[in-house]
Amino acid sequence: MSAAFETRPIHSARIGEPLSRVDGHAKVTGAARYAAEFAATGLVHGVVVNATIARGEIVAIDASAAQALPGVLHVLTHENRIALATEDADWKDQIAPGGTPFHPLADARVRFAGQPIALVVAETPELAQYAATLLRVRYRSEPHQTELAKVVQDAVIPSTEKGGFEPPPAPRGDAYRALQRAHARSDAFYATPVEFHQPMEMHGCTVVPSADGRFTVYEKTQGVANTQQYLMKVFGLQQERVHVISPFVGGAFGSGLRPQYHLPLAMMAARALRRPIRVVLTRAQMFTFGHRPASIQHVALGARRDGRLDAIVHEAVGETSQFEDFTDVVVNWTGRLYRAPNVQLGYKLARLDVYTPLDMRAPGAAQGLFALESAMDELAVALEMDPLELRIRNYADDDASKQLPYSSKALLDCYAQGAERFGWGARIATPRSMRDGHELVGYGMATGMWEAMQTEASVRAVLNAQGRLDLSSATADIGTGTYTAISQIAADALRMSIDDVDFTLGDTSLPPAPIEGGSWTVSSVGSAASVACTELRSRLAQLLPAHGGIAFANLDPAVLDDALMIEHGEIVLPQEVGLGSARVRIADVLADAGMKSLAAQVTLKPDDIQKRYSMATHSAVFTEVRVDEELGQVRVTRVVSAVAAGRIVNPKTASNQIAGGVVWGIGMALHEHAQFDHTLGRIMNHNLAEYHVPVNRDIGEIDVLFVDEHDEVVNPLGAKGVGEIGVVGVAAAVANAIYNATGKRVRELPITLDKLL
Repeated sequence: MSAAFETRPIHSARIGEPLSRVDGHAKVTGAARYAAEFAATGLVHGVVVNATIARGEIVAIDASAAQALPGVLHVLTHENRIALATEDADWKDQIAPGGTPFHPLADARVRFAGQPIALVVAETPELAQYAATLLRVRYRSEPHQTELAKVVQDAVIPSTEKGGFEPPPAPRGDAYRALQRAHARSDAFYATPVEFHQPMEMHGCTVVPSADGRFTVYEKTQGVANTQQYLMKVFGLQQERVHVISPFVGGAFGSGLRPQYHLPLAMMAARALRRPIRVVLTRAQMFTFGHRPASIQHVALGARRDGRLDAIVHEAVGETSQFEDFTDVVVNWTGRLYRAPNVQLGYKLARLDVYTPLDMRAPGAAQGLFALESAMDELAVALEMDPLELRIRNYADDDASKQLPYSSKALLDCYAQGAERFGWGARIATPRSMRDGHELVGYGMATGMWEAMQTEASVRAVLNAQGRLDLSSATADIGTGTYTAISQIAADALRMSIDDVDFTLGDTSLPPAPIEGGSWTVSSVGSAASVACTELRSRLAQLLPAHGGIAFANLDPAVLDDALMIEHGEIVLPQEVGLGSARVRIADVLADAGMKSLAAQVTLKPDDIQKRYSMATHSAVFTEVRVDEELGQVRVTRVVSAVAAGRIVNPKTASNQIAGGVVWGIGMALHEHAQFDHTLGRIMNHNLAEYHVPVNRDIGEIDVLFVDEHDEVVNPLGAKGVGEIGVVGVAAAVANAIYNATGKRVRELPITLDKLL
């Protein structure tokens, strides 16, 4: 993928400039191709058939009517599935939780409603869709349970031996005893529902087999290497026989972290038929796999007269499937965010007859901070204290749970600058005191927190004789602006125009990179790109005295390294260096040195210094809501999100990420929830007409503010990710504003009309 899709004026691309997306032109003109848009000769189409019961067994599948249709090529079921890996370890992807991963079409058992039970393959997508409706399936149903509230008492502490579980830290002090002696308390239960990722692009893939037994797989994924390794193990293939390509992803938000069931089904069919196949899930089928798990949380806070916390209790129950042990980090944030001598945290899992939950934007923190920050607001009411002042008084300089200092923490600046921008001082604490005509007006705020992480990543950088930089890494761009941010970092390091950077990603043939998730891509891949390009610049500086001509002959390479720039294929030395301006063509320098290009490949890992610190992003979210006094309709009219995320690579795309997170938080607060018919064990609102997400009319003014935060520890760039921090705390800020407007405290999301009236 080339970053130079459109003609733009040459400019520097310094880190911190608000540049537009380099891939924007390709997306709006249709040049960008997604997983289900790649062409292949002889392409056939597969449609998945899903189970209609929540638990039981398939007695019989009659596919004769479908198979009788001209153009129907294959009906794949558990009865004719090819032999695949049988060991659970072979079905585990890089981020699989403990337990037994799902093996599609392995047997006649039905473990959840929507489980794939067949794949119908035909010459056209329309024929495959019609043929899929002709399958007749008989089941033997068994009792099921899909309601978390009914199994809370059966919840158990997850086993750390099964992997994937980060247990809460050991208790500090005696929180329950401290609660009893507290001057003021808040003690309540909070609930968050099942939510679904629902990106614009549905999950799909195009699998192209070759005559020599190789497979090219175009897949919607957040990690091509994870997808490749999964297919290698499941199908018993060597690495060179599986090539995964994913240049563009139309949103994922965590849904692309793990391979979904359409992928192995498509591979089975491609292998059986020896023809290219495309399988795309429908919008309804997007409700049949991973999701944000429902949670029920107990939060109790106890404070002294001056508002200082003396006790914190935060206990949560999350849901998982019957076969895997998915865990979210829900309560751990509570032990880190505020200072308190007595802290008790707990997390348990309850099994339901549903598919395994999956990380969803700001997993765990989105749910946990809703409960904690709502409880903080309730405590502020009990203390008759301003909610912002309560948080400031309990500000934690260090991470008490990890017993480490923060590498940087500008949360107090977030509070101060966010409050000033929002106009928090005009807030009246007494509910129902502010109004505008028939609408009650409320102000609310909350704190956000997310990890700042760096993982191992590799980048290859090649500077050619024409002065263009070819950058490559097997990372992903799931709509977050990876193409732009990494290109900008590279251009900054080489002091060249971003128009001269071509960045290729999303391909297993490229240098390895981690799954894109956790807000670590810029810090990981970006840091590697910066180091690689800095190395290229230094090597250019070393070549110039001997191969750059008389103008560079007597200059110190260190001086050149600090001063050189690249413009239109030339190395340029600014006049302020001291000997006047000079320039030379890169082609001439390389030719004189007997070289065609300069290349550097860097693999960068976190350093040991990072282990001495706790690293995190922080935010302060301020919201204004207006509630119709008679109808209960809620409008979020203003949001100010003040974020401390280290060095901001591109304020334009970073602000876009935060604003998108705010929209997510509003959706979490007011709109999104899967509505189950628990009698059937099925989700009933499996479409975007009834599974409400915010639309333009639901969103008011969003003001994103980045506070200055310098961090020399978090990674070589000093940058922290912003993909997740934007959503954390928003739902609580909205709920707190609704209380300020109406005097009604709603502890179960989403806050719908029936809960206010």
